[in-house]
Amino acid sequence: MRKGTVLSITVIVLSLFLIHSAVAAKRPMTVKVGKGMVKVSYLEGSAQVRQSPDAPWREIKVGGILRGGDEVEVAKGGRMELLLPDNSALRFAGGTLFKINAAPDEESPDVDVHLAVGRSWAKVQAATGVKRKFGISTDNAVAGVRGTVYRVNAEEDKSVLVRVYEGEVEVSGKAPAQDRTEEIFGKKPVPIAGPKRIQGPKPISMEEWTMLLKAMQQVVIRPDGSAEKPRNFTLEEDRDEWVDWNRERDQALKPNPWGKW
Repeated sequence: MRKGTVLSITVIVLSLFLIHSAVAAKRPMTVKVGKGMVKVSYLEGSAQVRQSPDAPWREIKVGGILRGGDEVEVAKGGRMELLLPDNSALRFAGGTLFKINAAPDEESPDVDVHLAVGRSWAKVQAATGVKRKFGISTDNAVAGVRGTVYRVNAEEDKSVLVRVYEGEVEVSGKAPAQDRTEEIFGKKPVPIAGPKRIQGPKPISMEEWTMLLKAMQQVVIRPDGSAEKPRNFTLEEDRDEWVDWNRERDQALKPNPWGKW
């Protein structure tokens, strides 16, 4: 399996256990939110946390506080919600592995999340008068957001699905460069060359791409970092138990302008 390239998704609105086996071997997802804390506001099933790769795992409970450096596993069949001081929420389905790098504090309100495998959902409250970056990343994608709703699915083959429900998201990334000379000028005669020495492997050149996703649009990122053409999606095709649960939780959230629990 080829290692995916890193994409980046930037939101324009100023604003995205498992079992110890193959999944646990993947790089954890990272929630980057300064040096503060996030609170476990909901937990269905079980989950565990450790502060470093060499530290022992311990059980997570509702109301618990997670800090920068924590690695978290959500058990298959479970669900977890993390609440930020402004009532923005990050949710993770069962079979998801992630790592918290930091959390919002007085110095920085920024949030950034890296996902190895699993499903995540972000409900980001619009922060009036505060410039903040809110991001979710995977091995193949990074999403920065503010005042919007979107979800990210990271598959084991490194492919990624991004769906935006509110707001606008600028998605950019890198994919293997393609020679489009023939598309522009047509095919040229190719002379038959004699035998020659085969050169060793060369670095694969990459080219950057950028697209804008609006509400009710999606994009699929392939394992090699290239992206399919964005398209609209409907509520009917999107609906499943995970989506319905998240939308219900979203309705219960209210902005907290004071940024305190």
